[in-house]
Amino acid sequence: MDFWPEFLASSWGREFVAGGFGGVAGIISGYPLDTVRIRQQHHANSGSAVSILRRVIATEGPGALYRGMGAPLASVTFQNAMAFQIYAILSRAFDSPRLPDDPPSYKSVALAGFGTGAMQSLILSPVELVKIRLQLQNKNNAVQANSHKGPLSVYKSILRTEGMRGVYRGFLITLIRDAPAHSVYFWTYEYMREQFHPGCRKSGQETLSTMLTAGGLAGVASWVCCYPPDVIKTRLQAETPSSQKYNGIWDCFRKSVQQEGYGVLWRGLGTAVARAFVVNGAVFSAYEIALRCLFNNGSIQAENTI
Repeated sequence: MDFWPEFLASSWGREFVAGGFGGVAGIISGYPLDTVRIRQQHHANSGSAVSILRRVIATEGPGALYRGMGAPLASVTFQNAMAFQIYAILSRAFDSPRLPDDPPSYKSVALAGFGTGAMQSLILSPVELVKIRLQLQNKNNAVQANSHKGPLSVYKSILRTEGMRGVYRGFLITLIRDAPAHSVYFWTYEYMREQFHPGCRKSGQETLSTMLTAGGLAGVASWVCCYPPDVIKTRLQAETPSSQKYNGIWDCFRKSVQQEGYGVLWRGLGTAVARAFVVNGAVFSAYEIALRCLFNNGSIQAENTI
């Protein structure tokens, strides 16, 4: 019974719990745009984000925009909590001895972000596989034998027909995407928040607008640098044994470019960037506010909190 109070009182407990709050906020705020992005990446003639949004709502209903959210939402609290916790540990480990209240150097932030992304891929790859399969399913194939009603149904089907290798389909490309993306992600956030609010990295005090803007820009920067691998990942994870047409990462890249041009590697980027700004502004704001409100770690300046 004494474990949780002691855990929450430690820096590990604070960062873990606050990271969970951030993850939930990010998923709920950005999932509809994520569904649109996935459909843009997978289909060659999907149309603009607005046309996809209208079509999905008209033919499948608004609920279709949240199809498959159960998988990331069920795991995102733990996944995001672990990401922020791993980042906190690594950023300290990579840093040279400093005063206790000094923030990690930007070099340590970048290295810690890289390590965080690499480790997070182990959790994220199966979750995104299930999510993508559900997002690409629509009511037109709902009567087919291979349709699924939820994340657990998809997971059981993959495990039964493809084994654990199938569950981790796309792991390597997820790793290639996430490690550098998280390096850029955390570095951009720490750098931009300090630019908007000098001294806040040490004092832990900044406005809500600083959190939202710095978090949003961090998300945009990370997506721009990792977007082509994400397109390849979507196509590889959308495949099933019966519909497989790519023989690995390079084959998927080569065939996609040959058939649709290099523009295919950036298809849906506008949607991803818009979503990234909203989602990551919410993630970092929820994370920082949770640290302050739940654990009295600093404060938010009042003038821009509404």
